[in-house]
Amino acid sequence: MPSDAEAFFTVLEELVDQARHRLHAWKVQQEAVPPAPAAVLNAEPPRPPGVKTATARVDPATLQKATDLAPYIDHTLLKPEARAEDVVRVAEEARQYGFATVCVNSCHVATAARVLAGSSAVPIAVVGFPLGAALSSAKAFEAREAIRAGAREIDMVINLGALKAHDYQRVHQDIAEVVEASHPLPVKVILETGHLTDEEKVVACALSKAAGAAFVKTSTGFGPGGATVKDIELMRAVVGDDVGVKASGGVRSAEDAVKLIRAGANRLGASASVAIVTGQISTAQY
Repeated sequence: MPSDAEAFFTVLEELVDQARHRLHAWKVQQEAVPPAPAAVLNAEPPRPPGVKTATARVDPATLQKATDLAPYIDHTLLKPEARAEDVVRVAEEARQYGFATVCVNSCHVATAARVLAGSSAVPIAVVGFPLGAALSSAKAFEAREAIRAGAREIDMVINLGALKAHDYQRVHQDIAEVVEASHPLPVKVILETGHLTDEEKVVACALSKAAGAAFVKTSTGFGPGGATVKDIELMRAVVGDDVGVKASGGVRSAEDAVKLIRAGANRLGASASVAIVTGQISTAQY
């Protein structure tokens, strides 16, 4: 009889094969279906902001004006030189504009949690950020400590080296350890798509879903590239509606945001959040 490890690896290989089939089907569909027209944000008629959903697609019809995007935005401050007063400012902006969350490095979670107390926004901590090359045990420890400090969601960076080496069992275990350490709070897995081929993106999504992640996420904002419509469509095709898709990296305007939501994102990571919901275009490099 095969060992538990052999049986587990067989299941992972089956998941990867299924993901490859989904990649092929997605490519065929892309060739057959013309691209949808860009969404237009109308000032009227006004509607209440859309309800933040856990994992499923967002109905673009609910996005009638730029402020309707706020419940889907993770307001982000991850610069290494960020100070406590910067975190306070970002958290106060989240309260003012109604953003879903504030995403910060784990050392700033307690500050964000204090300012956000009593609001609808919650703190996110990034784990293993930005390289994803830490020990799985270190990522799990950081997640537990961040939650003790007040984090209510965890965004972890995938082990890129293991993924590219086809060490799928290690990738799965890495994610699963953080998911277990964070339970019952949701974990988003940052793929850093700018470093990956389409097949690697598909495999990473399949492994994230199998390991119990709540979301897959495009980018850290510190790697090459950022969120693209093509990547969001591909990620959504792989994970279905029972895992969320977060578009992060390079989201600078309401127009960018709506295009990504139309493609399948139901959460947006942005440092330009205020510009997005006030109808401006950010020129910031991060």
